[in-house]
Amino acid sequence: MTTGKTIRAAKWGYVAASLVFCTAGILLIAFPGLSATALCYAAGGLLIACGIVKIAGYFSKDLYRLAFQFDLAYGILSVLVGLVMLLFPGRMLSILHFAVGVLILTDSLFKIQTAVDAKRFGLKQWGLIALFAVLTAALGLLLIIKPFSGAVFMMILIGVSFLFEGILNLFVAVCAVKVLRTPPAVIIETDYKEESQA
Repeated sequence: MTTGKTIRAAKWGYVAASLVFCTAGILLIAFPGLSATALCYAAGGLLIACGIVKIAGYFSKDLYRLAFQFDLAYGILSVLVGLVMLLFPGRMLSILHFAVGVLILTDSLFKIQTAVDAKRFGLKQWGLIALFAVLTAALGLLLIIKPFSGAVFMMILIGVSFLFEGILNLFVAVCAVKVLRTPPAVIIETDYKEESQA
């Protein structure tokens, strides 16, 4: 697969994962009565898929090198947490909000750095990325400190956090991943000597 195709595949994989996060968030907001065990399985699968996409994105060489610059470590962490959720859902139920909150907060902080770098690149959408990164970070922090009790509230809060995480990653994928339509021209330098006329 050529570099352009690799970047395009990583970009649209990022978009797809973001839309899945948005969909999962909307479903949790609409149906907060979902069992915690089912949520644990769903979140585990989602985190594994997202982690794989992020790892693949890290190894693609997009032009700006903004969207995927922190995604190797985060992708590995996401996959590991997702596996723990799938393998040990009973043990994760009591700390599910904390684990999801840490992941969302960490990704949001990385995206704030991405927004700062995007501003230096002159990308006009950097402010939008920064805004959603700050809002998503606040939601991740709320999940960690759990200021309110109640299973229904926590389901809704996780759903809102998933929705904002999806929107944040969608903005980053669309605005900060650049795919060249045509490969750059290769310039071949040659030595030229003009022969003197006799």
